[in-house]
Amino acid sequence: MDKAERLLEIRKIIQEQKISNQDELQAILTIKGFHFTQATLSRDLKYLRVGKIPDEEKGMIYVLPETISKKTQNTANEQITREQSTGFISVEFTSANQMAVIKTLPGFASSLAYRIDGMNAYEIIGTIAGDDTILVIGREGIPRPALVRSLRPVL
Repeated sequence: MDKAERLLEIRKIIQEQKISNQDELQAILTIKGFHFTQATLSRDLKYLRVGKIPDEEKGMIYVLPETISKKTQNTANEQITREQSTGFISVEFTSANQMAVIKTLPGFASSLAYRIDGMNAYEIIGTIAGDDTILVIGREGIPRPALVRSLRPVL
């Protein structure tokens, strides 16, 4: 099976299922007859511009760029209110799960980082903010779901 077929299948799976990590996605693709490395999957996800959004059931799940737009349209008032109050757009975790990169609207990162630091959450050591990006550094040994739960009140 070639790259185009693999990319179409990845899109289909992400649209139809709640996938929270690359291992889970690769296992599904392997069952469907696709065989490739994790590095290839990582490049495919980047090529497709796949992001992650919070999900109450699975922590963070993969979404396609157009899905984010549709969800924004379906919950426009909620999304506009949230973006106006926090500027939050998305969050992505490093493979070690101890750092998260939060994307915000331009100019919102510093105030959101201030709110995160002000929570004094045990799970979070601290933040570094730019104009529209925040690096959140989690405490060693804290699992990703716990870090997500600690961030949820401010996002």
